[in-house]
Amino acid sequence: MDLFLWIKALHVISIIAWMAGMLYLPRLFVYHAATEIGSEQSETFKIMERRLLKAIINPAMIASWGFGLWLAWELQAWQDGWFHAKFTFVLIMSGVHGHLSSCVKKFARDENKRPQRYYRILNEVPTVLMIGIVIFVIVKPF
Repeated sequence: MDLFLWIKALHVISIIAWMAGMLYLPRLFVYHAATEIGSEQSETFKIMERRLLKAIINPAMIASWGFGLWLAWELQAWQDGWFHAKFTFVLIMSGVHGHLSSCVKKFARDENKRPQRYYRILNEVPTVLMIGIVIFVIVKPF
């Protein structure tokens, strides 16, 4: 049981780190989209975005998935309706993560074509998904 609790704690810690990055990266895009290509500020945003993605968001997502799948296996959660709903939202969150990764690459190549407003809206998507995931895990509505 002790190992289970450690894995659960590590899962929660990795989720917090993943979500922190998923909420911050689109906010960086909002400001980056307003800068002039080639400016010192734009180059600084490129460094910040790359480091956030590579050093925090990607490792946190991998850890979240690894610890989460371990917990699901231990609990045999795949038999429960709430888990299917949570898993669907986590898959969507992972898709958003992939989209944010592609945005980092576009900004790095100075190929961003999207306005600030797009990133302001995109910034809300991880929040909505996170709320759903937490409700499915804690409340287990079905």
